[in-house]
Amino acid sequence: VETYRARVYKRISELLARDGLEIVELDQGRLAQEVAYLADRSDITEETARLRSHVAQFRAAIAEEGDTGKRLDFLLQEFNRESNTVLSKSTDLAIKEAALAIKAAVEKLREQVQNVE
Repeated sequence: VETYRARVYKRISELLARDGLEIVELDQGRLAQEVAYLADRSDITEETARLRSHVAQFRAAIAEEGDTGKRLDFLLQEFNRESNTVLSKSTDLAIKEAALAIKAAVEKLREQVQNVE
């Protein structure tokens, strides 16, 4: 939260400086609201929980006998969807790189899954 607070404060300062102004007094309540909004909007807890669930389901499907190709393909679609959501929510470079790595791995796996019946 403190990182978000610093980021919002810096952005406000930059916008004001562009117009030759500076922060005289900042409404701390309003800043707290903006920080809370930004923190909530960029929270990826649900997406990471779903990704963990998809990994477990993917492993279980691989271990099963029989027709698992469609199920694996569906799970890969879900990996891709969650990765896209993480990319759109996050402003952290390391998190974005991890999400892009997931997307790259999904594409490689998709090629392999096409051969599974």
